[in-house]
Amino acid sequence: MQIPLGKPPMFLWMLVITFAAVLKESQEESAPEVIVLKSKKPKQYNNKLNMACLAKAFYPKNISLDVPESDIVYDLKAPLVTSEGMYSTMKVVGVEPDEEVTCKAMHKGNKTTASIIFPEEKTEEFETVSACNITYASTKDQKFLKRREEQQSSFRDGPGTPGLTRACGATLETWEKKHTTMARENTKDFLLEALEDLTLDMFEKFKYKLSYIDYDGMANLSKYLLKKANNPVKLAGYMCDHYGADLAVDVAIYVLEWINQRDTAAKLKQEKVKDYKMKYREHVQKNYHWIKDMNARIGEMVTLNSRYTRLVLVSRHRHEKKKEHEIMAVGQRHAEIMQEQVNSSIAISDLFKPDRDRQTPKTVVILGAAGIGKTMTVRKIMLDWASEGLYIQFDYVFYIHCREGNLLPARGSMADMISKCCPSDNPPLVEILRRPEKILFVIDGFDELMFSLDQSQNNLCSDPWEMKPVEIILSSLFRKILLPECSLLITSRPAALQKLEQCLVCERFAEILGFSAADREEYFHKFFENKEEGRKAFQFVKGNEMVFTMCLVPIMCWIVCTVMKQQLESGEDLAQTVKTTTGIYILYVSSLLKSLSGKMKQNLHIILKRLCCLAADGIWKQRVLFEEEAINEFLLNQRDTLPLFLNESTFQKGIVCESAYSFIHLSVQEFFASLFYVLEDDGKTRDKQEDPKRDVRKLLENYGNSRHDFMLTVRFLFGLLNKERRNALEKETGCKIRSEIKEELLMWLRTSQKTALAVNAKKRAVIHNLEACHCLYEIQDESFVKTTLGYFTGIYLRDISFTQLDQIVLSFSIKKWPKLESLDVGYCSFISEDHEEHLDQQLAKLSHLLEWCKLTAACCGVLATVLSTSQCLTELRLCGNALGDLGVRLLCEGLKHPTCRLQRLGLWGCSLTDACCGDLATMLSTNQTLLELGLGANALGDAGVHLLCEGLKHLACQLRVLGLWSCSLTDACCGDLATMLSTNQTLLELGLGANALGDAGVVLLCEKLKHPACHLKELW
Repeated sequence: MQIPLGKPPMFLWMLVITFAAVLKESQEESAPEVIVLKSKKPKQYNNKLNMACLAKAFYPKNISLDVPESDIVYDLKAPLVTSEGMYSTMKVVGVEPDEEVTCKAMHKGNKTTASIIFPEEKTEEFETVSACNITYASTKDQKFLKRREEQQSSFRDGPGTPGLTRACGATLETWEKKHTTMARENTKDFLLEALEDLTLDMFEKFKYKLSYIDYDGMANLSKYLLKKANNPVKLAGYMCDHYGADLAVDVAIYVLEWINQRDTAAKLKQEKVKDYKMKYREHVQKNYHWIKDMNARIGEMVTLNSRYTRLVLVSRHRHEKKKEHEIMAVGQRHAEIMQEQVNSSIAISDLFKPDRDRQTPKTVVILGAAGIGKTMTVRKIMLDWASEGLYIQFDYVFYIHCREGNLLPARGSMADMISKCCPSDNPPLVEILRRPEKILFVIDGFDELMFSLDQSQNNLCSDPWEMKPVEIILSSLFRKILLPECSLLITSRPAALQKLEQCLVCERFAEILGFSAADREEYFHKFFENKEEGRKAFQFVKGNEMVFTMCLVPIMCWIVCTVMKQQLESGEDLAQTVKTTTGIYILYVSSLLKSLSGKMKQNLHIILKRLCCLAADGIWKQRVLFEEEAINEFLLNQRDTLPLFLNESTFQKGIVCESAYSFIHLSVQEFFASLFYVLEDDGKTRDKQEDPKRDVRKLLENYGNSRHDFMLTVRFLFGLLNKERRNALEKETGCKIRSEIKEELLMWLRTSQKTALAVNAKKRAVIHNLEACHCLYEIQDESFVKTTLGYFTGIYLRDISFTQLDQIVLSFSIKKWPKLESLDVGYCSFISEDHEEHLDQQLAKLSHLLEWCKLTAACCGVLATVLSTSQCLTELRLCGNALGDLGVRLLCEGLKHPTCRLQRLGLWGCSLTDACCGDLATMLSTNQTLLELGLGANALGDAGVHLLCEGLKHLACQLRVLGLWSCSLTDACCGDLATMLSTNQTLLELGLGANALGDAGVVLLCEKLKHPACHLKELW
């Protein structure tokens, strides 16, 4: 950390005050104690250590410190007086790590020396002992330091005096990290310095004038106290007690000017301004340190830094086609597009840096859609500036929210607006306004200004003290008539671009695009205090491509995290969430509507219906960018509410620029398009014959035939008919939603080629498209779902790579199925939350046919539980999955359960060996229901068959079909098979093809086939 020259960090003042000693009552001369302190680590910018030479507890104040002059970081020219009159001073220099440093103090002709070598094993011990060699402190100092300790517990305990002990073991580096405010801690300090600069005659004259001034109608300091104030320390104390510290400084300046001590008065003014800057920064830190969530209860707050996550900002315009791709992309493609933007993004810290021509912008505009994080960004800017981590070129940064600006008095001045941002009733406005180039105004929510800024030049004002209407003041500020040297940082929704361009010249713009995929993950981990919960929640959301894509918007990210956190806290399984994709989007729209004023909400239902018309028209015409003409055609030219839902972009068309509008993402447009079909039509929204008609049947028909791009619109259509969500949306928007289209949706599900398939062999209706399950999941209406599924007897799906959401909706449908006869999901692949560690439990409960589904032994424990509990599962085909011997061992536990009803088990090609055959044999000797067992294409070998035969010979074994095709068998196993065939009473079919049995083996088998007790009918 490089410390600016001329601006002492607080840690230096604190060190000086902390190590200050008391003045003895006689105020005799006192030689200084000299102490050397050092930082532990070299500074990155110059690879040097900071060394402080501190001289403390001396009187009078004339002293010189002799230290290496090569790299002075800070030099306190005037010694600092303590609360009782003794002095301390300090120099900080940069030294080489291996340099021996000597600090010499010359005081009254005497020299005091302290030295230290860098590095040294016992440096810290030496430093601690030296610094802690203090056994007394004044009462005032102790109180002050105790108060500091309560505010910042930043130092470790150590021996010594209370109030000083924690500082004993602290190095310069500790102080630098904890104390970054560059101002003096105590207002009285610089009042004392001013009084000490006076000669004895002037000091007496000052007291005399002080005795009869009439300052702001306040009572004067009593003559008795003035007579007792025989030195600057006492007078400063009495003044601060009587007037208060801040007002005491104002009074002192007034008197000093009166007695013609203008240099001292000017110096005191300067110190007061420095002190106020520090207080203003502390005020900003206090106000912006905490944030409240939208649903926060009383006392619930989080720190801004613990929640803030970097957003992607770009400062260049995109081509129209790129904008379209960005709006339409989902999932991985959208993540790739966002990453491309990250690679060319601009940092917040660079917004006011010079451009290629070395011109520093004075007006910067940050654009972003509703809920994208504009306010959070500027609040972070305010906090970082107050902490001196950002925009240190500005002495003051004032935040003005336009929504609150609408509520300001009808008339006021720029000075009044600044005063409202300040912590006290008497800010040094003259000094603040004297250097407008050091002022940054942050204007948040420009699009929310309700008054016109289109003011004539004659109405504008240039005087910051002049009383004018608020719109005149802001217009003058934006047009650089008022305080032209100041800087502006303005945030706005993109749809207010035209209004913005009318009243200011934007020298640099940046657009917030939202969170990249990596930023979304970081946000989740910050939101959830429990890291494991954060990881689970993030993985769960990644399984829903649409919601994960929309989590690029911070408000959507917050909604999703909030909903899932509440579920986890209540002990619910995330997979059982009732917050469907439609539910999440309803919450998103509701959160945007909350920012509207009561007046704007009066006509909201009309505007919303027109917006839905626009969205539906765009979906039918495959349009995501709408020109100005389309906006006007749908009567959406209300500039006060339009920015809430639509973003404006400017594109070059030939030699001119034209505006186009879009929803933040295609999925949001699809949501409003689906809303179009369920809103009651009052005739106030359609004014053109070619407007889209509310023909749900036509929408579903086109989707079923060829318009696959209607998929999400149809899903939302089902979701909006959920009673709970329908009521919530009606309450929020004032629009009525018609539910009679349910019958049309039910008929479509039963007859559409998208869902139903007549299997010729068995003549039964089955669902062959997972989309039907998605639609049923969105509606979450048990009666509707069961009625729909009652028409079908099963599911037939092939070659699908299931996402986590796919697995959840499939699980939901089958749990609600009145009578499921078949579930065939062969050649489909499933995922699990922990990367194949275990299969989703709900999905496993539903599985009948899971051939070639990339399953492992990790799922077999859950499948075993299903086998031991399900009364309807009679067939389980797991062929082509690498279950291994461990997987079969787990399955056998379920098969041995008395309630198991499984009749057919297929384990063809499951990476089995003879190690699993003992478990299979034990299972066969106890299971009463298993009739068919397929073990082909596994390397069981002769040893494995030997074990199997032990189980097959058991009287309880009911197996009728056994497949051992291609199991690496030889004639050595045929004797066991022959013996088993002569005793087993139930086996009817035995498959031994593709094994090297040889002539000898077949002869053995044939001998037993002749046995009268053998019931085998087929050998293949």
